[in-house]
Amino acid sequence: MAEKWKQNADSLVEYDIPMLVNIYQILMSSKEKSQALSCVQNLIQLKGNAAELEEAAGSDAEILHSILPPRQWEQDGQIWIQKVSPNPATREKVQNLAEEFDMRLSQRHARETGICPVRRELYSQIFDELIRQSTLNCSEAGLLLARVRNELQMTLSTYEHLYESAIAFGIRKSLQSVQGQEDLEETVYKLKGQINSLQQELTEEKARNERAQQRLREKHDAEEKKHREEVLSYKKANQQLKTQLEAIIAPKK
Repeated sequence: MAEKWKQNADSLVEYDIPMLVNIYQILMSSKEKSQALSCVQNLIQLKGNAAELEEAAGSDAEILHSILPPRQWEQDGQIWIQKVSPNPATREKVQNLAEEFDMRLSQRHARETGICPVRRELYSQIFDELIRQSTLNCSEAGLLLARVRNELQMTLSTYEHLYESAIAFGIRKSLQSVQGQEDLEETVYKLKGQINSLQQELTEEKARNERAQQRLREKHDAEEKKHREEVLSYKKANQQLKTQLEAIIAPKK
């Protein structure tokens, strides 16, 4: 039990002394709590005056325990229950609560700005304690504060969902970007391979072209040489024939 007392002391909400209960009492308490919760839901929906609220709500204790349900836990095979304290707050208690709140923020190294689960938990606890104090003084004010608390929790849950959705969307986009970058790198690698292959083919084609041009030049040179030799041969033969012809035609002395 000392261990549970230590755990319960971690909350800024003021709780009453834990009580050992049996299964029957737990069932009855759960039934009463369910009825009280239903009663509070009806109270929240009411828009009438204080008399209508008092008629629908019943006792202030039911309202208090509906807004801040009792704790239940099992230890050594026994079931314990602990309700919030019915003691009203005093000026000294509020001052001590503020000092305790500041001390816990410092001890647990809560962030002053940004998202901080520790700061949110402590603010939620102190808000519940303020609701408890207000409910003891005025049940209608406690119910109104409970509505504000529920609205804030719903808003925070919505923001958390949006934040998680945004993070998931960012991660998906990042993964898609990485995948797209990998695809682009693979495409660049393939294109570079194709460029190298085409460059190699171009080099081979240039070499074949140069060899073909060399063979054509050699063939042209050989044919030109042969042509010159044939021309010289024809000229020589022509000169010989001309000489012979002149010798025949020339008159004899």
